[in-house]
Amino acid sequence: MAKDKSPRGKGTPATLALLDAGVAFTSHSYEHNPSSTSYGIEAAHALGLSPAEVFKTLIVLVDAQPHVAVVPVDCTLNMKMLAQAAGGKRAEMAPTDTAQRLTGYVLGGISPIGQRTQLPTVIDNSVLDLDHVYVSGGARGFDVGLIPQDLLQVTSAMVAQIAVGRASPPAPTA
Repeated sequence: MAKDKSPRGKGTPATLALLDAGVAFTSHSYEHNPSSTSYGIEAAHALGLSPAEVFKTLIVLVDAQPHVAVVPVDCTLNMKMLAQAAGGKRAEMAPTDTAQRLTGYVLGGISPIGQRTQLPTVIDNSVLDLDHVYVSGGARGFDVGLIPQDLLQVTSAMVAQIAVGRASPPAPTA
């Protein structure tokens, strides 16, 4: 995997955090369709990747405390499993404005890497079955690829089964 060659000071907080950590990654840009509502599925289709290797980043409140959940884009986050993995009783999605304020990213571009506030992070255990994983690089239409172990290290994440079901992905929007 090639290291991003962008000069220091340029890039997203995610790519800068990866550079600071000395993590090898690949950059993948695509034309984001503003009418798309499934950002992760859109990324998988646009980049020609399996939805199982592209992960979405969700900001969730576990017992009212913000957490990051990272799951494959073709799966659903199981709130009970997440709450249990995080040592809580109840989980619910954080409001959009809260997610954006805590992370410093816009919806559809929230990366688990380089967030404004370091939040406890749980990544679905299916990540361990992959050679490479792709997550938002910190902007709509931009993903980064890296090895799962590096994603776990740079996010200080714990691994647990938090995703269920493989969704039937919608057709890509033109």
